[in-house]
Amino acid sequence: GGVCRNRPVESGMAAASAATHVWKGRRQFLVLVWTKASFIPCRHLHKKKWAASRPRFPATRLALQNFDMNYSVQFGSLWPSIRISLLSEQKYGALFNNFSDIQQITQELECLNAVDFIGEAQKVVQDLDSAAGQQASEPALLTRTVTVPAESQPQPLPLLSTLISPNIKCYTFPKGDISLFPPARPDTLGILGYYLMDAASVLPVLALNVQPGDLVLDLCAAPGGKTLALLQTGCCRKLAANDVSISRTGRLNRVLRSYIPPSLDDIVRITSSDGRKWGDLEANTYDRVLVDVPCTTDRHAVLEEDNNMFKNMRKGERQMLPMLQLELLVAGIFAAKPGGEVVYSTCSLSQLQNEYVVERAVELLNIQYNIDVHVEDLSIFRRLFQDTFSFFPDCRFGELVLPHLTSNFGPMYFCKLRRLG
Repeated sequence: GGVCRNRPVESGMAAASAATHVWKGRRQFLVLVWTKASFIPCRHLHKKKWAASRPRFPATRLALQNFDMNYSVQFGSLWPSIRISLLSEQKYGALFNNFSDIQQITQELECLNAVDFIGEAQKVVQDLDSAAGQQASEPALLTRTVTVPAESQPQPLPLLSTLISPNIKCYTFPKGDISLFPPARPDTLGILGYYLMDAASVLPVLALNVQPGDLVLDLCAAPGGKTLALLQTGCCRKLAANDVSISRTGRLNRVLRSYIPPSLDDIVRITSSDGRKWGDLEANTYDRVLVDVPCTTDRHAVLEEDNNMFKNMRKGERQMLPMLQLELLVAGIFAAKPGGEVVYSTCSLSQLQNEYVVERAVELLNIQYNIDVHVEDLSIFRRLFQDTFSFFPDCRFGELVLPHLTSNFGPMYFCKLRRLG
């Protein structure tokens, strides 16, 4: 009987012991889960935040993969050198501001051992002209002469003033010198003495060959370096500076206010219009048109995540770039007068954005609009500026500055077209 009376007590004690054991087990399990949740990241816990702050593939990596796949074919053995240069620190030039204290700024830049690469090219032309004149004045020797075919003789360089826009000066450090320019300081009037930019960006403006009294259009003007270079020529009767982005034209305004005196306000007109429609707005109007189109901005694409064209969300925009570039170039040609000149430029290495856009624009204008456009030969730029830039020798149209560790400018593609009708 005693055994029977004690069973409920034993049973109750056993149940209590089991419950205690289960609770301890659950507590240990909860502690373990809490510990893991605290110290081990779980993607599903913060899915939106994870995706926003840590993209699976950064845009810079996607850009480099794209370039490796395409440019290794386009450039062959040159690509490894271009690649490492793109990933290295960019070299800058100092665009001289002719509206500042010229003597003081010249002295400052020359004290840095920088040289005006455009002025140096002028010296090359003058030396060649002098050598050619001296050779022509030497008396003929009474010996057997050998006739050299005309096509094998080196062609003399024409006067630089007939080739490029005048009055532009841009200081750079010599090849292999990686010195940096200090920021420009304002003079007593608040005008800055020079504008730091990729020196290769000056080449499209030089190629435009602006002459006194020209009406000039800068169709995609922001952030303003090329617009500022155009104003340095002192040749623009009127300059229309346009960019589709209102925020970018705001930046353009700030740049011009920092470098240009108020007396030039009547010359410059800044607008925020869709450049593709400019041919309808002001057709057959301008003597010179610069079309510096939006592009993949290759150097920026491999270095910066911000505003990178290779972000997944911008894939469609990137794929439509050649079409946008074509439309802008065609609009720029429509805006030019018959006989007017247009320079197309990008900061991309891509043939799809460079030569192919030019080729397609020429064909389109001829077939659909019966407008003839001639692509000008710019190979003279290679001879003039070979001591400053590294040029790609095999462009079908135009010229391309390649990044190179000894002169890490570019990439910069530019091509000059003349509207014939």
